[in-house]
Amino acid sequence: MTRIIAGRAGSLMLDVPDAGTRPTSDRVRESLFGALESADALRGAAVLDLYAGSGALGLEAVSRGAASADLVEKSPRAATIVQRNAGRVTKAVGTGSTIRVHRASADAFLRSARGPFDLVFLDPPYDLGETELSSTLALLVPVLATGAHVVIERATRSPEPSLPHGLVATRSKRYGDTAMWWATTAD
Repeated sequence: MTRIIAGRAGSLMLDVPDAGTRPTSDRVRESLFGALESADALRGAAVLDLYAGSGALGLEAVSRGAASADLVEKSPRAATIVQRNAGRVTKAVGTGSTIRVHRASADAFLRSARGPFDLVFLDPPYDLGETELSSTLALLVPVLATGAHVVIERATRSPEPSLPHGLVATRSKRYGDTAMWWATTAD
């Protein structure tokens, strides 16, 4: 089990898939969302959570004021859990936010996504290759809003993601075995 840390759904427990996912720890999410709130990147944002797992990142954003979240998960089992968690958060936050769950691969979703998205979380499986991640990032750029924030979570042993034209690295942070890289849309 994991939980929503703060906001209108704060303390709400979320289910986590039995296998195949790696939920972002509470400590890492607290730091991440503190930085996002400082950057005023949450209020009214259209959020995209690729490789959603349990949906915790996108659902935390909605709890803290995002207008919408699209949660993309390829695994049928995990997508069912994301749908259940989304229902709980929707009930807790009430009207004013929209949560959509998409059972699709990240790339398939991005090929037909409408956007624009203000905030994107990419927390792919650690065994996803750099070539595949680069391809996904290239598909992401056309659906980003001006000034969008992109947060990529990987293992610390992973190399820094190769960003496509249209994205600029802004920061990175390590938390034990987890590394996060931030990027924003280029002008």
